[in-house]
Order: sequence, then structure tokens, then C-alpha cells
Amino acid sequence: MSTASQVHAVVGVHQTEALLFFILLQLTVIVLVARLGTELAVRVGQSAVVGEIVVGILLGPSLFGLLAPDLFSYVFRSSAPEPMQMMSQIGLVLLMFQIGLEFDFAHLSERSNRKAVVWIAIASLVLPFAIGVSFGYFSAPSLSPAAERVASALFMGTAFSITAMPVLGRIMMELNLTRAPLGVIAISAAAINDVVGWLLLALVTAFAVSDLDALSFSLKVGAVLSFMLFCWIVVRPVLKWIFQRADVAKNGMSANLLGIVLAVIFLGAMATYQLGIFAIFGGFMMGVVLHDQGAFVDAWKTRISPFVMVFFLPIFFTYTGLRTDIGGLDSTAAWGWCVLTVALATLGKYGGAYFAARMAGLSRHEANAMGVMMNTRGLMELIIINVGYDLGVISQQTFTILVIMAIVSNVMTGPCLRRWLPRMGLTVPARAERTSAGLVASQVAGAATADPVLLDGARQERQRAH
Repeated sequence: MSTASQVHAVVGVHQTEALLFFILLQLTVIVLVARLGTELAVRVGQSAVVGEIVVGILLGPSLFGLLAPDLFSYVFRSSAPEPMQMMSQIGLVLLMFQIGLEFDFAHLSERSNRKAVVWIAIASLVLPFAIGVSFGYFSAPSLSPAAERVASALFMGTAFSITAMPVLGRIMMELNLTRAPLGVIAISAAAINDVVGWLLLALVTAFAVSDLDALSFSLKVGAVLSFMLFCWIVVRPVLKWIFQRADVAKNGMSANLLGIVLAVIFLGAMATYQLGIFAIFGGFMMGVVLHDQGAFVDAWKTRISPFVMVFFLPIFFTYTGLRTDIGGLDSTAAWGWCVLTVALATLGKYGGAYFAARMAGLSRHEANAMGVMMNTRGLMELIIINVGYDLGVISQQTFTILVIMAIVSNVMTGPCLRRWLPRMGLTVPARAERTSAGLVASQVAGAATADPVLLDGARQERQRAH
């Protein structure tokens, strides 16, 4: 090897080590501060995810970069952002797989509360979508002038429509709603919202990347639907055969089986990327394919979910925070748009769920609680907002406004439920009872673990009542 080659190799190793140093520094700060934010949020009566989101924002230019710009630059700007972005996206693919594992609507075969679920799910989708599309279309020239107007409007409608089922499930666990009929209605309607919301996002994504070409858009939609059918008709039977051979219930999840599952998740993500939509859809679809493999789902939650939730999820929140600059809302007009966005998004979700609940026969207090629960946003909203920003259908200012909207909707859920649930004869735990142990139990269960717990508890409660 020549002297020049040796020098080049030494320089390359040094640069790699320097990059590794700053990545490890960022990860250390992110993981520790996220745990601190989680603890603080619980102590003031908020959901754990509120602390995670807020800490992610505070680590960005909105606070850390404002108060200590040199230190902020040293920690987060001394290395290229691509490694952290890639870890964030890998974490999202795994998280969407976890969420996909929980999409099972067999419980809707029960007659009890089915009418309320259907009414609330439809109303809390249609009304906010209509408001969001209208608002997005008329506000796009001011808020996102560089974006295509129709695509921006469709995206705003999708962002207004989503309900964060994982966050809602976690809040219900903390407030002891797991055995209340109100809980099963809300989580079922939220689950339907999430499914339709992801389908809407897939369609909006396909629409945005097709450059308004009707033929290209139709081909992309057809390709996505074909991929979903292929997963269900071909991939699902093959994986079920593999799982039967592995006998997870008896032998546990082996390293080989875990390797196969991870490969399938990544292949699904690669496939949806090649189809022209985001890789996270592939991860979600692989989760849906395996949702009925109970032993595997339990093993995944026990072995893999804690790491995804404690390591990967804070990276995503911080990545979002680095894109969010509240200081960018530097005018009265900008804050006026922000207040209007929060108000309209809340009106659409809360109003739609409230009136649907009343039409389905729920009391006024129950309808109030239902409206607040369906207005809960969080992780799912942030994922959608990041997708919209990456697509270029919203501006950086609109991105910040929507992040604030997601935070406000989460912050208001807990206090409102604590106020209204006692009026329905439901007892909520005191804040002091929400210990760190309880928090960790819900945290490591993963964002997608609440649904079956809620549903099983509600079924048992109704069976005892009958």
C-alpha cells in the first residue's frame, strides 16, 4: 500500500470514529432526556407520550437551540444528519409493524355497542376530513405557497382525521377505562379511524408523487392494492406455515424466526418504497399479516417492543423536534393561523364524535368524554406530519403548526377525562397512584398493546353484566 493510500485510510478511520462519537453523544442525550420527560409528564398528570413529544420539541431549535446555540450545534450539528434520520426511519418501520399487529376487528361482530362504534367512527372521520380539506385548500397560498394546492388540502384533511389509537389506549390504561363499555367503543372507533387514516395517507401520498397525473395516480393506487392482496393471499399463508413449524407457543421465538420476521418486515418496507409510497406502509402491512399469531405477538411485545419504545421512538420524537421551530411563528398572523388550525382540528374531531355519540344513545357526559378521546393525537399524527413534510405538501411553518396541534390535543385529553369520568360514576386513579412501575409497564408494552386489553376487559365486563 502506498503512503497516500495509508494516509487516506487513517483519515477515513478518524472520520468514522468522529461520526460515531457524535452519534453516540446524540443517542445518550436523547434516551436519557426522553426518560426524564416521561417521568415529569406522569407526575403532572399527563400521558407518558406527552412527555416524549414535548422533550423531542425542546431538544430542537425551539428551546435547546435558542438557549444554548453553541452547545446545540455541537451536539446535533457536528455530524451529518443522515445516520440519525435512518435510525429514525428504521424505528418507525418497526413501530408500524407493532401497530399493525394489533389491527383485529373480530370484536365488532358483537352486537353490543356496534351502532355507537360505527356512528362515531364515521362522523369523526368525515367531519374533520371535510374541515381539513376546506381549510387546507384556502390556507395553502398563505401557509404552504410552494406546495401543490389540492395535494396540500388532501393532506390537511388526512391530518385532521387521524386519532392516535396507541396514545388513546395508553391513556385509558392509566385511567382504568379498560373494563368500561365507553373504553371499548372509543378504542374500536379509533382503530377504524387509524385503518382508514392510513389508507387515506397512502392515497394522498400516491396522489402527491404522481404529479397530478390521473393515469400515474391510478397505477400507483392499483399497485398498492395489489401489494396488499399479495401480502394477504401469498405472504400470510407462507408465514403462518413457518410459524406452525416453529411452534412459538411451545418453543418461544427463536433467533432464526426473529431473523426471518425482521427480513420480511424490511422486504415489505422496501416493496412499498419501490411502489412510490413510504417504507413505513410496508412495515405496517407485515404487522397486519401476522396480527392473529398470538404467541408471536406476545413474544414480540416481551422481547422487542421495549427496545423499540425506549430507544427508537425517542429518536423519532427528537428528529421531529429538530424540524420544529416554534420561534418560526414570529408574527401575529402566524400565531393566528396556529390558533385557527388547533380550533378547527378540535372542532372536527370533538364535534363529530360528540354528536354521533348522542345519536347512538350515549349521555351528554359520555359524549363529551368520547369527543375528547377521539380528538387524541400524538405519535400517529407526528408520523403523518413528517410524511407530509417529506412529500413537500406542507411548509416548515405548517409543519410546526401541526406539531403544536398534536401536542395540544394530547395535553387536553387527560385533564378533561379526569373531570368528566366521575360524572358518569367512573372512578379514576389519583395521580400519585400512577407510579413509575406502572408507566414502564405500559411503555414497554408498546404503543400498540392497549387495544386487546381494552377489548377483552370490556367483553368480560359485559358478560358478567349479562
